[in-house]
Amino acid sequence: MSSTRERIIALLAANNESYVSGQAISDQLKISRTAVWKQMKVLKQDGYLIEAIPNKGYRIISTPNKLSENTLQWGLQTKWLGKSINFYDEIDSTQTKANHLAQQGCKHGTVVIANSQQAGRGRMNRAWHSNNEDGIWMSMVLRPTILPAHAPQFTLLTGTVLVDILSEKTGIPIKIKWPNDLFVGDKKVAGILTEMQAEQDQIHYLVIGIGINVNQYTKQLPAEIRTKATSLREATGNWFSKIELIQSILYAFETAYERHQEIGFSEIKRNWEKRGYKMNQNVTYHSGNIQSEGIIKGINENGALLIESNDNEIITLYSAEIDW
Repeated sequence: MSSTRERIIALLAANNESYVSGQAISDQLKISRTAVWKQMKVLKQDGYLIEAIPNKGYRIISTPNKLSENTLQWGLQTKWLGKSINFYDEIDSTQTKANHLAQQGCKHGTVVIANSQQAGRGRMNRAWHSNNEDGIWMSMVLRPTILPAHAPQFTLLTGTVLVDILSEKTGIPIKIKWPNDLFVGDKKVAGILTEMQAEQDQIHYLVIGIGINVNQYTKQLPAEIRTKATSLREATGNWFSKIELIQSILYAFETAYERHQEIGFSEIKRNWEKRGYKMNQNVTYHSGNIQSEGIIKGINENGALLIESNDNEIITLYSAEIDW
């Protein structure tokens, strides 16, 4: 159930061109006028600019740029994704927290977001440099009704959503490096981490973690990754609102998720292959102790990478290290 503050935000957002009287808020939310006044005071402390005119009511003039549960809820157009947001100014890892909440039974669509992470992690438990407020660090809890073997589809779905939104917002081409990274040119700008708890024929939950370098300068990144990583700001020269990006991503993800549940993976597969990094190019890859070469041809229904070998055989890679 939404908090009183979230319901006030939703009510004011729905009437952002007009005033809403304190009595109307009191009647709709079934709280006292004094409780309405106290909630408005809290919103002002959070950075909202609220106009209050006698005999007219309240209207939000502007919202703060800083992340909070309130600012993320204001203007969020989703039906279920992000309706429960757990925000932290600092946390060890949004992924760890989201897994904990999922194990406790949190609802489908719960989102964990932090300003900074002290122990951010990526695929294969690699460290993710996220102890700053200039990136987007968030995790989503999902409870899809699909077989566990199809869970990798959601990593690829997330990649296509991020590419679409970030390309639209920045105006620059962004590619998806299999299985879970986004690249601007030959530098990493974002990563995806999908974890799940499941039985043989049932997924209990998925946690999809997203890390995006947004407003960092290269000098803020660790020296060892400055030649390998970038940010949206470095790539474009522009500053971006994290709130707007997060809201756009959540809305687009919810839409893509529902479409996937309706029609399956085929559309995502096509979208991914249009945006795949080094599609139809030759790469060297390591599978186990064997090193081989081949041309990237796409992905299959389970999200595995398809590579055409030198003798024209299609090799299916479910897990491999590729020399990009």
